[in-house]
Amino acid sequence: QVQLVESGGGLVQPGGSLRLSCAASGSTIDRYNMGWFRQAPGKEREFVSAIRWRDSVATYADSVKGRFTISRDNGKNTLYLQMNVLKPEDPAVYYCAAARNTIWPIRDGFDYWGQGTQVTVSS
Repeated sequence: QVQLVESGGGLVQPGGSLRLSCAASGSTIDRYNMGWFRQAPGKEREFVSAIRWRDSVATYADSVKGRFTISRDNGKNTLYLQMNVLKPEDPAVYYCAAARNTIWPIRDGFDYWGQGTQVTVSS
């Protein structure tokens, strides 16, 4: 069982940056594929990015490619999402997730979820 707690959300101006963190407990994440998802009001949850367990290879949604960077620190049992050049379409609740499934690439089938952190982009 993995417990995930996100932090780092907040209000930022368009073009600004935020770094989200996801602290894991209950198990080490070094054997899990990890991911970030987001859900805006009235919309379905969507995939943002994922990072592979064994070598930190990453994959991104087209909408964030080149602006967001996912990373992991297995020693700290923490997942990160660096978000740059934030746009008006980026606001959402951002969730981190962990997948026991080691198949790659992965965009669904995650087993454990955090409670989410709100990201707001406004001038």
